[in-house]
Amino acid sequence: MTTRFYRLLCFLLLFSLGSRAQVPSQKEHFGFTIGDDYHLANYTQTEAYFKKIAAANPATVKLQVIGKTEEGRDQLMAIVTSPENHAKLARLQEISVKMARAEGLTDEAAHALAAEGKAIVWIDGGIHSTEMVATHQLIETLWQVTSRKDAETKRILDNVVILFTHINPDGQELVANWYMKDSDPKKRKMETIPRLYQKYVGHDNNRDYFIQNMKESRNVGRQLFVEWIPQIMYNHHQRGPAGSVLAGPPYRDPFNYVFDPGMVTGIDALGAAMYNRLNAENKPGFTRLNGSSFSTWYNGGLRTTTHFHNMIGLLTEIIGGPTPEEVPLVPQRLIPNNNTPNPVTPQKWYFRQSIDYSVSLNYAVLDYAARNPDHLLYNIYKMGKNSIDRGSKDYWTPYPKRVEAINTAYRDDQAKAAPRGRGGAAAAANADPMGWNARGAGVPLKYYDSLMHAPILRDPRGFIIPSDQADFPTAVKFVNALIRTGIQIEKATAPFTVNGKSYPAGSFVVKTAQAFRPHILDMFEPQDYPNDFQYPGGPPIRPYDSAGWTLAFQMGVKFDRILEGFDGPFTKLPYGELQLAPGSVSASASGGYLLSSKVNDSFIAVNDLVKAGLDVFRITSGPSAGSFYVPGSAKAKTTLGDASKTLGISVAGVAKKPAGAMEKVAPLRIALWDTYGGSMPSGWTRWILEQYHFPFTVVYPKDIDAGDLKKKYDVIVFVTRAIPAYRGGENDPYAAFRTDPKEDEIPAEFRPMMGRMTAEKSIPALKAFLEAGGKVVTIGTSTALAFHLGLPVRNALTELTSAGVERPLPNEKYYVPGSILKVSVDSTAKASWGLPAETDIVFENSPVFHLSPDAVAKGVVAPLAWFPNNKPLRSGWAWGEAYLQDGVTAFEAKVGAGKLYAFGPEITFRAQAHGTFKWLFNQLY
Repeated sequence: MTTRFYRLLCFLLLFSLGSRAQVPSQKEHFGFTIGDDYHLANYTQTEAYFKKIAAANPATVKLQVIGKTEEGRDQLMAIVTSPENHAKLARLQEISVKMARAEGLTDEAAHALAAEGKAIVWIDGGIHSTEMVATHQLIETLWQVTSRKDAETKRILDNVVILFTHINPDGQELVANWYMKDSDPKKRKMETIPRLYQKYVGHDNNRDYFIQNMKESRNVGRQLFVEWIPQIMYNHHQRGPAGSVLAGPPYRDPFNYVFDPGMVTGIDALGAAMYNRLNAENKPGFTRLNGSSFSTWYNGGLRTTTHFHNMIGLLTEIIGGPTPEEVPLVPQRLIPNNNTPNPVTPQKWYFRQSIDYSVSLNYAVLDYAARNPDHLLYNIYKMGKNSIDRGSKDYWTPYPKRVEAINTAYRDDQAKAAPRGRGGAAAAANADPMGWNARGAGVPLKYYDSLMHAPILRDPRGFIIPSDQADFPTAVKFVNALIRTGIQIEKATAPFTVNGKSYPAGSFVVKTAQAFRPHILDMFEPQDYPNDFQYPGGPPIRPYDSAGWTLAFQMGVKFDRILEGFDGPFTKLPYGELQLAPGSVSASASGGYLLSSKVNDSFIAVNDLVKAGLDVFRITSGPSAGSFYVPGSAKAKTTLGDASKTLGISVAGVAKKPAGAMEKVAPLRIALWDTYGGSMPSGWTRWILEQYHFPFTVVYPKDIDAGDLKKKYDVIVFVTRAIPAYRGGENDPYAAFRTDPKEDEIPAEFRPMMGRMTAEKSIPALKAFLEAGGKVVTIGTSTALAFHLGLPVRNALTELTSAGVERPLPNEKYYVPGSILKVSVDSTAKASWGLPAETDIVFENSPVFHLSPDAVAKGVVAPLAWFPNNKPLRSGWAWGEAYLQDGVTAFEAKVGAGKLYAFGPEITFRAQAHGTFKWLFNQLY
């Protein structure tokens, strides 16, 4: 080697070492250290720091943009592992996905792959952006894992691939900037943020993961359910229950009956690792089980959707934030018990403490994964294999209603057999319901065979979604929701027959013999929430979220449950490949075109046609009432051709203009209510209106109170919790957690958003609007406007006390948390055009009415939907549902020259309830 070449080599080496990016300290980059009181980092700063960490650690950190947010920011995921693992990352990812799907693997092959692979662990932060511990622990943990050189960190990097993912960049930017805007640190607060911290849905961004409407949800869902399928996902939240530091795994009952038990016990194992580490580090205050409200029942949350995919989904809810606070005294939490083995004492609590706890919890999870990568990989395979086996044979999921049927039948039979006045065996069974007495005889097996294991009660082997149903484009959206969550879909390439029924080509088939069978059942089958009370005869225990949500029911999808194994001319679609309905436009349309109002996406086409200046008419009578007629023209053909391709709608051609009455479709001046701080139901509705191309204006209480509404708007939409309760009461369950700021504390640009709807000012303005010919659409609790206006309707869910005073039914008698119920619909009414005669609704202790018979006869009010019987429950929990019979759940009423529409159900619920969107759309022309 020449001296010259040696010097050149040394120069290049020194240049390489000198040019390698160095991670500045947190203080240098942010101006403070993560966890400092009264200081928050925004997303711009965080993104830049992530990039500096990645640049300084190119061998261990790969920074990936997984998509754009709703506000257009890059959503980041940092993949962190050892250089050796990065060199074979594609293979490790392949093993993770293969093990999770468990297709075509033997136990022997699975053991070999488990030995070859590495554990994949997801750690996220920031989904709820006011929960700033969650966001900042992500920064701190990424920094520690990439900078620490201890043996534990090395073992983690050698055996684990970590996916550090930011869930809500937009929200972090908004919240951190808002908090930091005050120069005086002691005046900084987050309580008065002017809008939702996710563009449309705020806190409900954690209720979106089984349908994935939001861009952030789709970005995350693809990584979780299609690209990586980690064995563990850890979802950071806050606020811990009062008197504790945090709530974590394991969680309280009920857990969902479709889960594989390995997922539930996997949560137990990780939970033990987490609270054991905190105890070893003298960090008290971890509560679990019944120490908090968190369960594993609900699907749809970022953490909970993973449970239905055999992942060990972890949630912690921790106290703390940039503003110091107190751990309050809650006496009942001071005594150690199984819920809280190591209680915390009342004390001042600081941001840094919560960050330290969170890092310890992350390390506990990562250390467990590093020590057990083969077990985690094999266990997720085994759970998937179990699901495939259950879906390949007769299997019965043990639902509470079936156990209840056994107990009822046995008690009834014993009562008939026992001498009068004696309880007999039934009394003995009731005295020992859990079989603690080992010598007890139990219940005869015949009850199990007939009421739990009857052939008709088997779980389905699959589901068929016919392509000839009325609103097939919406059915395809449902299929795409399944695809986004990693479900294997098959599609018929030719007509076929199953159980004597013929199905057309293009129908979709979803078989349950696949790894994520729990999720499939959860999307198609009813949820059977158990009767859950504080004590016998006492008040109900509120579910963590909804009790029932069956997405196929919400979306109005028609499908058939197939109980036996079946096959046909089916092709398997590639995982993650989204579908589009086969749209078409009739070649022969000399008389124009027809669009069915049964198809939700027809409203998009109509709005686009009207915006393009084309005439559209609505047929108002006859068998086609509600359908849209478009006169034939070259421009109409082109516009409809584009719509059929992008929307998948079928456009029928007609030889001549349809006979009968019709009216021209004209766009109305639509106003949608919102409030300072943001309304989630309003945000969901805003997103829906944008998706369906309705032009609208967002209005606030001050706009309503200003009056002269008819000069500006034709229709005003009030979502739930907009209209104040009639004669006291509180429509907004979050009101206790919200602080109304003073106007002089708020920047001028946000002051028009302030104010509240009131009976004194807002209601008279709305009455004048209606009397002048305006339309008002009310949803959920906002149907209270009918009472404010003195309409001839009353609350159907009341009783008379012994003193003769009418009061709402107590929860001990009647309680229906978020569930799916079936109602009858007047589908001939203009307000209900396109809906079937029976419709599933989202019902959350929703308003139900009795209408004055005289007023109905005179046409003052007209029912649109009602409960025809005493068993309307389709999915979820309905205690005392018999009280609903004959109650009206939707109606229209004349008010002067205008009209009020009252929809008690949540007809736009979380943009999931596609089956009832038309109740909103029909009122917007």
